[in-house]
Amino acid sequence: MKERQDIHGRANADYTNYTVQAAQPLLEFLLTHTGQSRNKVKDTLRGQGVTVDGRIATRHDMLLQPGTRVSVSRTKQGGRQFSNRWVKIVYEDRWLLVVEKAAGILSMAAGHSSLNVKQVLDDYLLKTRQPCRAHVVHRLDRDTSGLMLYAKDIQTEQVLEHGWHDIVYDRRYVALLSGRMEQAQGTVESYLRDNKAYYTYSSATADGGGKLAITHYRVLQASERYTLAEFRLETGRKNQIRVHAADMGHPVCGDVKYGNGDNPLGRLCLHAYMLCFTHPVTGENMQFATPLPAAYRQAVSGARARAPQESR
Repeated sequence: MKERQDIHGRANADYTNYTVQAAQPLLEFLLTHTGQSRNKVKDTLRGQGVTVDGRIATRHDMLLQPGTRVSVSRTKQGGRQFSNRWVKIVYEDRWLLVVEKAAGILSMAAGHSSLNVKQVLDDYLLKTRQPCRAHVVHRLDRDTSGLMLYAKDIQTEQVLEHGWHDIVYDRRYVALLSGRMEQAQGTVESYLRDNKAYYTYSSATADGGGKLAITHYRVLQASERYTLAEFRLETGRKNQIRVHAADMGHPVCGDVKYGNGDNPLGRLCLHAYMLCFTHPVTGENMQFATPLPAAYRQAVSGARARAPQESR
């Protein structure tokens, strides 16, 4: 089989090539010809491992015509190589990048020499000869780790920015909290506003320009010293989880701004582990989740962990 040239102009023999004989949707064609499961085929599409007539194809409902050339990568990621200690690319298509960022890196530049995810992605897009740049859609604090979404063009960024609350249908965090929470689940609701020193605090009313913040929580694991909790945001305010955790008397461990000095891991113990949204172009439901940080569980387990129902 002749080697094909991949999207970066390099010879790549890690593809299987097909020629379409009859008109049919791309997903149906791939299921028939590759022998892979539906989930694996969709993973390959999402990982840009399929090209149609030399162009990356990610839409499973794309209609193929007789004579069309289809190439399928033998790996999910289609040969694109990316390695960075601060940023991991979880998903990529022609419009979007979903990444997992490490703690300690900014979402975007805040100074001429500041390390930030946007610059890392811009360098990657340049090196892979993609005529686009990463556009910031939402942010995580420097010391918060987890999933983030970036757009590859300003039109997609604008759709995401203006329709964020309708497009994102589930966003969750996990945090290691100081102390043992008595309630297994609940909701915190308050109005958040900043003072002149940019310190965010809660208020029972909207007086002074406070914005409504609603946080749902669920205890995953607990001990006498620590609690591992999941947080689901109904609103997305600045420092919302950190402030609400402190309001409950169980601040996020390692939080130097709202915490109590409890810092077992030497970092802010807050991780954005789930991000679910409707694709702004294809309309497909996109669901991403990362494993819960092992260090969080180990901190609880090392302090004689007990399940929430056993703590009551």
